[in-house]
Amino acid sequence: MEPEPRAGILDIMPYKGGVADAPGFAAPVKLSSNENCLGASPRATQAYARAAASLERYPDGGVQHLREALAAAHDIPAAQIVCGNGSDEILQMLAHIYLRPGDEVLHAQNGFLTYKLAALQNNATPVPAPENDMQINAAAFLSKLSPKTRIVYLANPNNPTGFLMPADEVRALHAGLPENVLLVIDGAYAEYVRADDYDGGFGLVRAYKNVVATRTFSKAYGLAGLRIGWAFCPPRIADALNRIRSPFNANAPAQAAACAALDDRDFIEKSAAHVQKWVPWLIREINALGLKAYPSAGNFILIGLADEMQAQKAEAALMAKGLIVRNVKGFGLPGCVRMTVGLEDQNKAVVAALAAFLQP
Repeated sequence: MEPEPRAGILDIMPYKGGVADAPGFAAPVKLSSNENCLGASPRATQAYARAAASLERYPDGGVQHLREALAAAHDIPAAQIVCGNGSDEILQMLAHIYLRPGDEVLHAQNGFLTYKLAALQNNATPVPAPENDMQINAAAFLSKLSPKTRIVYLANPNNPTGFLMPADEVRALHAGLPENVLLVIDGAYAEYVRADDYDGGFGLVRAYKNVVATRTFSKAYGLAGLRIGWAFCPPRIADALNRIRSPFNANAPAQAAACAALDDRDFIEKSAAHVQKWVPWLIREINALGLKAYPSAGNFILIGLADEMQAQKAEAALMAKGLIVRNVKGFGLPGCVRMTVGLEDQNKAVVAALAAFLQP
């Protein structure tokens, strides 16, 4: 006899991150994980180095300095900010708090895999809302609403499709939900968005008691290796999160680097400007090859190929040249690959490699 996991745990497929190595290449071009190709803010790396002098000390369990910095930057109350080991931890903690066996979790058909995993970890049922050409609207979500719905996860912009739901559709989605259903708006790529009416859900959090907006320092801020994220929540939800999170779930170097990164607005603007420049170029060039590059509000592009076999061959052909992209079969898109926006020479190398792959 040995300890047995509770029912359903062994039915969950473990999450697999983007491939990082290409055989035969000491320094391949990794464009599989939506990391910031410009790295991190020099201020953040300096703050991280300074924090290394005190690794024997526990971090600030209340993350007070970072929460106050976030509050000042976004004009929101620090008491309604909860930090975590990446925004993933917060997404999962919300599931642990609010899901009961038999509940349902709504998410976009091609949404981030964490939402499905969070449901299954809590004996709840993930329910995909249908997309149309990689786009989704409020009506599609609400068509799947049931008395069992407990949480709705909305990644906006969405990963891996890149789709940005307009603000009026987000409001319509919330308006169609009962007050006891939690709407979680995942803004991992918020810093790249330039739509005038986009606020990542902060307005809804201010006005209602059933909306949470999450953010991360992993993408535009370039701190993916430190795992630091946060959420803006109504007071009661913030209180519940603080009751179940581990006492030191945001490590000290991560807190220090995040504070410094938040203060370096020039770096964030530079990162966003780079993406705004190269996303249209990549879409235009990839479409010109006869493939389908979907519009994206993030720092990545979803590329549609003929079928699953061609997607696998394209991934392998790029890998053979030291260019690593993400096969998104695991997201339910077997005929697609996703590439992160890279540096100029990297972007051009991917387009050239795709062109060579497509030659008869």
